[in-house]
Amino acid sequence: MATPPPGLRERKKQATREALREAALRLAVERGPDQVRVEEIAEAAGVSPRTYNNYFASREQAIVAAITADREARIAAAVTARPATTRLADAVTEAVVEQYTDTGEQARETLLLITAKSALRDAFLDAAAGIEPPLTTVIAERLGDTDPCTARVLAASVAAAVRIALENWLQPSGTTTDARSVGTSGLVVPSGSLPGLLRAALAPLAPAFDAAESPQQP
Repeated sequence: MATPPPGLRERKKQATREALREAALRLAVERGPDQVRVEEIAEAAGVSPRTYNNYFASREQAIVAAITADREARIAAAVTARPATTRLADAVTEAVVEQYTDTGEQARETLLLITAKSALRDAFLDAAAGIEPPLTTVIAERLGDTDPCTARVLAASVAAAVRIALENWLQPSGTTTDARSVGTSGLVVPSGSLPGLLRAALAPLAPAFDAAESPQQP
């Protein structure tokens, strides 16, 4: 069943969200994240601070949104786009890897900010939780499962695995220190292959996906 196009109200909300996150990134790049206030982001986007608070809980969340922009929906769409004959575990893994590693110049600029500020790193890691809702819907449709818990548990597990992979990626090279423990002004250089880390984190979930796809099999 085709998804109906968004209505006017939804399109306006999406346009406002895009304007806010683009303004947040631009100001953060120009001035540095610590020199940007929520009121300034709202003004640059042409909305009130109250409207800003309807979309983002902090300046860090808005800045990070510039790199994670609609990634959750794109992951779900990528899973849906794969042939029905594709193993679900493979479809999810490839969709996640594709959307987390296909970045442009703007995403690289934001990553430089993220690696330098612990508050931004935390917001970047927290954003992984957004994978769960749209992925739950897609998995449920794929499984034709009348029990919504199965799809939700699988989607939540994917979100947790992605966060773990990102935590391992954003930590000082050669140490086991979590990135969030680094000082607020300390630069963290992403280490290791992000696609490899994502695949390794998602691999343990494959048996659960297989079992959900073939419940009739012991």
